[in-house]
Amino acid sequence: MSADALEERLGHRFTDRALLERALTHRSAAGKGIESNERLEFLGDRVLGLVIAEWILERFPKEREGDLGKRLARLCSQEAIAPIAEAMGIAAALRVPPSEARGGVRERATVLSDALEAVLGALYLDAGLDAARRVIRREWEAAVEGQRRPPSSAKNRLQEWTLGRGLGLPEYRHLGAEGPAHAPRFVVLVRAAGREARGSGETKRAAEAAAAEAWLAEAER
Repeated sequence: MSADALEERLGHRFTDRALLERALTHRSAAGKGIESNERLEFLGDRVLGLVIAEWILERFPKEREGDLGKRLARLCSQEAIAPIAEAMGIAAALRVPPSEARGGVRERATVLSDALEAVLGALYLDAGLDAARRVIRREWEAAVEGQRRPPSSAKNRLQEWTLGRGLGLPEYRHLGAEGPAHAPRFVVLVRAAGREARGSGETKRAAEAAAAEAWLAEAER
């Protein structure tokens, strides 16, 4: 997908096209006067959080702050954003050097989610909050409506499982990273109730979540 095609998906033609180009520039392609999308990602993260927060307040008017917070965290997480970015064609429009493209950097969840947040930041600067809100409400609709109940992370569910049985807190141990330096996968071991499970992910947090999911899946067999 080209930047033109992405504009079609967004339903917005940028007045300042440089904003969109910057949003689609991975840090590996920056330098010599070319700015990466990191600053726009910082802004877009806040825009997304605001729009999702006001949306779930409207959608779930009787929920408590704690449950709303769980919904917000999940909807603004890398795990939620990356599939949306993929569906929107962000990967194909992202500017990376050929060597990084061959290494699969465009398919990394962290890269996809950061790029979509950067696009939202660029959209906000170019056309304001209403334009960003329209895109977010359209692209996140399935995710919001799919949350029938406030979500709970795998780590929280594992902790509730062990504490509910008087077995103390799970223990997480980082075992290091595997894979190439430009795209490492972190490995984590979780020990709880005398059993262990491993998980891996692009970040330590994702690896901990994967380990907790693996532990719970084994416990439920």
